[in-house]
Amino acid sequence: MKTKAKAQPKPELVNAKLARKKGPVSRFIAHNYRHFNSAALLDTAKGYETHLQAGGKMLVTLAGAMSTAELGITLAEMIRQDKVHAIVCTGANLEEDIFNLVAHDYYERVPHYRHLTADDEQALLDRHMNRVTDTCIPEGEAMRRIEAAVAEEWVAADRAGQSFFPHEFMFKILRSGKLKKSYQIDPKNSWMLAACEKNLPIIVPGWEDSTLGNMYAGRVITGEITRVHTVRTGIEYMAWFAGWYTKTAKRLRTGEGSIGFFQIGGGIAGDFPICVVPMLHQDLGRRSVPLWGYFAQISDSTTSYGSYSGAVPNEKITWGKLGAKTPQFIVESDATIVAPLIFSWVLGH
Repeated sequence: MKTKAKAQPKPELVNAKLARKKGPVSRFIAHNYRHFNSAALLDTAKGYETHLQAGGKMLVTLAGAMSTAELGITLAEMIRQDKVHAIVCTGANLEEDIFNLVAHDYYERVPHYRHLTADDEQALLDRHMNRVTDTCIPEGEAMRRIEAAVAEEWVAADRAGQSFFPHEFMFKILRSGKLKKSYQIDPKNSWMLAACEKNLPIIVPGWEDSTLGNMYAGRVITGEITRVHTVRTGIEYMAWFAGWYTKTAKRLRTGEGSIGFFQIGGGIAGDFPICVVPMLHQDLGRRSVPLWGYFAQISDSTTSYGSYSGAVPNEKITWGKLGAKTPQFIVESDATIVAPLIFSWVLGH
């Protein structure tokens, strides 16, 4: 005689119980997000929370233009509450959070950006308004203001024979107070300010591919900066990051925690840091260093095994980046919508 399978608790009831002590955003997610990408969003958020509760640390990677999308509104609070322990970002995301901090009132939104003609785009250029999707960043108030402040630090370091990472130069100008009178948003919504206050580890691969990177290159070409490595580069970042990963993993090994990987978008911001584990294992022979203990990606790239951004997490197992038992999540949706909701769940909003 066959025994009846035991009925499993309905996911929506389990989620409702988890959200009971949280705020209205989390309760809304628990009640409404039951299937497909919405369920994947909630699973990812619960996995993030479980990872932290087990004593784990979390690395967050930022691709795209998440700073201009003002992810700092939730990310800064995640940093302050020790729910993010390191960040890997593009040079654009590093600088654009500070652009927004000092020039927000001069930004212009272009909701009809899909219908702009070439002449419309030229008119924006003529006004020195650099467009990122539906948002225009003002060159004079944002880019040139930050350039002037950070260039003083570049030149001073160059003349002193000193070298610093890109994010360390940004921390210098924030800590100097030079920009404070120019703040145009609530400082609590700047993730770079939050990171600076925590002295959070930040890794910026390919920083040269950014507005400030171009400005720095110009000064090297003119000879105003005599040592190209006054700003330290990607190989140095990887070497530093390998040390951070090894030391952090060793400290966590005494408990049950591990290092997690929360990836927003793809590109170099994601691919650069995830390679640290196979490098440690295969190139340095540090086989005792554990794999990433959690992996999640928010991406709207077409699923494809020919691109990094479109590769599903399982492919990373073959490269020695993730293990067969690593909790893996992927939300195929717009990160500007998804990331703040996941962060809100983790924050208990």
